[in-house]
Formats: sequence, structure tokens, C-alpha cells
Amino acid sequence: MTSTAHQTMASLQPAEFAFSDADFGQIASLAQEKYGLNLQSSKKALVYSRLAKRLRQLKMSTFADYYALLSQPQEQNEHSHFLSALTTNVTHFFREEHHFSYLQNTVMPKLVTKAKAGQSVRLWSSACSSGQEAYCMAAIVNAVCPEFASLDIKILATDIDPKIVAQAKQGIYPDTQRTAIPAAFRDTMIAANTASDGSITMHRKLKSLISFAELNLIGAWPMRKEFDVIFCRNVAIYFDPATQHRLWARFHDLLAPDGHMMIGHSERLGGPTAKKFRNVDITTYQKSTGHAPLLDEKKE
Repeated sequence: MTSTAHQTMASLQPAEFAFSDADFGQIASLAQEKYGLNLQSSKKALVYSRLAKRLRQLKMSTFADYYALLSQPQEQNEHSHFLSALTTNVTHFFREEHHFSYLQNTVMPKLVTKAKAGQSVRLWSSACSSGQEAYCMAAIVNAVCPEFASLDIKILATDIDPKIVAQAKQGIYPDTQRTAIPAAFRDTMIAANTASDGSITMHRKLKSLISFAELNLIGAWPMRKEFDVIFCRNVAIYFDPATQHRLWARFHDLLAPDGHMMIGHSERLGGPTAKKFRNVDITTYQKSTGHAPLLDEKKE
């Protein structure tokens, strides 16, 4: 039997769970309200396939029951599973390498001068996933300024998923990720001890630079100190345009004068915020000076 025939027969099989448009609408509304996720109707089959696994694990028989579970205030643990199922935490070291080259060659030398003048320097990996991005940022800081421990330089790494944040904080990765780290950085990024399974552990010097925390980008932000660099890559693609524009505006307000923001290769700035930045490199933007804040945080 041909693969096409197999696919046709599979498509004719009845779904394991009923998943009506109303069921999808409830799930999509919840994802939008709590996490800003923009689940179009074209994603219905994808949402079904990912959440059906949770129904099996929970021994539930309907999506209505699952939605009722998610609606209970105390079910934060299930929300973590829900979010992980609907988003993709796939990343690797030095993904979109041009951002790290720009950070190393153009941005960090000036920030080191700032730090040596007694000022604080702050970088933010705002959707850090399993942590590779934050450790790469730390590796760049260490390469440009090995004496960073004596200066006020810090990296904040946040993600909405508590399980993925815990994984990022551990800084342990399968050996298959080793090759994504350029040879020039391997000695300073990877701890000397090797686990029996061949996994690699991030060097404790880099870990000392980074604070990991849970944060919902569409929720309240506790930070009030300005950031010199913000990475927000491949997360805004999950948001509708209005949510994206609001996010860019909030980043703008939290950036230091002439601060930099790096976004994903498939993302673009839009709305009035776009005029407040100038494009200085591939999907790298610098805050333009001379503009009033775009948002009044007190009104949020």
C-alpha cells in the first residue's frame, strides 16, 4: 500500500477524542487570555494532537473535562503542561549566530567601558527556553570581559514555563549540543568534568553571571532597572499583532538610551514602536534617543 493510501486511511479514522469548534474556541481563548498565544482555527488539528497526549496521561475522556481542569485556580502545574504542549522549546547554542557576533564585536566593548566607569550593565534573555541563549550571552560577556565578576554586569534569563526554567538553571545538555558551540568557546563554556552519559554542563563561571526566573511576558514585570541588551527571539511569532506591538513598546521603555534589542529572524517590528528603533544589523535594533516613553507603566 502506498504512503498516500496510508495517509488517506489514517485521515478517515475517527478521532480518539471529540474536539468540536466550541472546544477549540475555549482552549484558544484561554491560551490568548493567559499567555497571549494566538491560536488560529488553522491550528485546530495541531492543538488536538498535542493536547490529546495530556488527556491520555490524565485518563480524561473529553476536552470539556480538560478545560474544566485548567479553569481551576489551583491547577498551575497543569498550566505548565498545557503551555509546554502548545509552544515549542526547540533551541540550540548560538542560534542565529549573527546576534552574538554583533553583541561581541559592537555592543559589549562599549558596555564594558560603562561597567568600568562604575555603572551597572544589564542584559536580558526574555524567553530563554532551556537556557542556551543565556549561556551564549554569558560566554560573550566572558570573552570580552573575563574580569566581569569584579564589575556590576548581570544577565537575567526568564521564561514562562517553570519546568523549562528549572532545566535552564541546571545547565546540563546532551552531548549532541556540543557541536553547536564554536571551538573557540568550548573550554570556557563547558565544565571539565564529563558525565557518564556524555552530557555537557555549563561552566560555573558563566552560571554566576545569570539569574533565572519565571516570567509571563504579557503579564506584570517586576523589573524597573534599565537593560542595555534585550534578546526576545522566536516568541513574538506566537502573539497576535496587537500583543506584539505592546511587547515591543514595553521593551522600548525598559531599554537604556541606545540600548539594543535582538528579535527572531522571522519577526519584524511593527506599529508605532518601529519608529522608536533603528535597524543596525540583521534583526538587531537600537533604541533611538530623544523620545518619550511609549507606555505609562502605572496605567497597566
